[in-house]
Amino acid sequence: MKMRDLTELAMRNLREAALRNSLTTIGIGVGVASLVAILSLGVGLQDLVSSRLTSSGLFNAVIVTSRLNARGGFGRGRGGPGGGGAFGPDDGVNTSVLPRALDEDARKDLAQIPFVVDVYPEIRINTEVRYNDTPYPTMVSGVPQSSKGTGAFDGIEGSFFSAPDAQEAILQIELAKQLAPTNPNGLIGQQISLNYAERQELAPAAAGGISGGFSVVPHQEQLRIVGIVESEPTSAGGGFGQVRLMIPLEVAEKLQAAQANDLRSVLGNGAGGPGGSNYQSLTVKVGDPTKVESVETTIKDKGFNAFSLLDASKNLSLIFSVFDAFFGSFGGLALVVASLGIVNTLVMAILERRREIGILKALGASDGDVKMLFFTEAGCMGVMGGLLGVLLGWGIGRVINFGANVYLHRQNLPGAQLTAVPIWLVALAFVISISVSLVAGLYPASRAAKLNPVEALRYE
Repeated sequence: MKMRDLTELAMRNLREAALRNSLTTIGIGVGVASLVAILSLGVGLQDLVSSRLTSSGLFNAVIVTSRLNARGGFGRGRGGPGGGGAFGPDDGVNTSVLPRALDEDARKDLAQIPFVVDVYPEIRINTEVRYNDTPYPTMVSGVPQSSKGTGAFDGIEGSFFSAPDAQEAILQIELAKQLAPTNPNGLIGQQISLNYAERQELAPAAAGGISGGFSVVPHQEQLRIVGIVESEPTSAGGGFGQVRLMIPLEVAEKLQAAQANDLRSVLGNGAGGPGGSNYQSLTVKVGDPTKVESVETTIKDKGFNAFSLLDASKNLSLIFSVFDAFFGSFGGLALVVASLGIVNTLVMAILERRREIGILKALGASDGDVKMLFFTEAGCMGVMGGLLGVLLGWGIGRVINFGANVYLHRQNLPGAQLTAVPIWLVALAFVISISVSLVAGLYPASRAAKLNPVEALRYE
């Protein structure tokens, strides 16, 4: 029997028991819809997290620290901010390379690495901000000009810094609410005073004395507020911590503010960064996120510690995969229930169509032809159920997005796309729907093929 004849006969049989077959098809569609809706939520959340992290500049940033501690020995950290734990052969560190100080020469050397687009220090200063003669203690961070294009400041009220050396400031919203509780956005264009401890170099001492050194004196700087952001962009300073005021990196370097690691440079690590001190850490920005791992290896081979979020992102993908598998299993249960409906529908069809099956066999239809007939009917229900399930699952995803964005809007939060239905998910839904339908049709098809044509013709 030709496939065309089988298909026409199968569709005619499905139309004759339209209500029962429609309910079975809807059952398949509901199972597929639940699977598509759950997986689309997992895919959407993964895309949302990845896009937010990528736009923040975290995926293409490598944090570099020195392997030297305050006594000139090996550093304790593997390369992450703050260090911790001695490194060994398993840390990816080339122990044959002598550790180097993280100074200005090192900064220039790191900038020459292929695919590196920017190298800048983490500058964070404990300061006191004065507005309307009222002091507010806070932390200031230096922000490189390259942060403007990362998307980290897309939701800013006002504007980004007009120039790399502009005497301007961007406030975090909580500090802005402290300065002006009734109208935080009204601060844009206003002047504030920045009071901090300035580091001043001392003249070389006489013979027999300690050479170099520095003193700390109070200093004040005037800044104009140009923008307000909801939260500190993590990519702004290359480190982690609560920062409520941001200024251009070049301005931060010119301030010569006293840093926590200044004592290290006096006790023996020598001159390095601006003002004669070593950098506590440097952030290396890579133009292509796929090259982060090779850049990180090169940095370690130069005698530094390096840390990136590449491994963390891989673990994040693993977590989302487990999440998808766990919740996808619930959609699979719905498909199992739907497959039982297919078995029931086709078994009932066998009982109702025994005489028809007998006539087909008497006219020369083989057991294989009878099997293919019932397989075709099951496959048709699988195709229609898959199409219905994909459309229904997509609609459920749209409803989830709408409800979530209404809630986020009421909470004064930016909207987000929580679900996504890529092509591979549509294809997977159809494959699963058809496969489940065909598996469910195995028993009814086999039972129909085993009918004795003589007994089937006698059946009333």
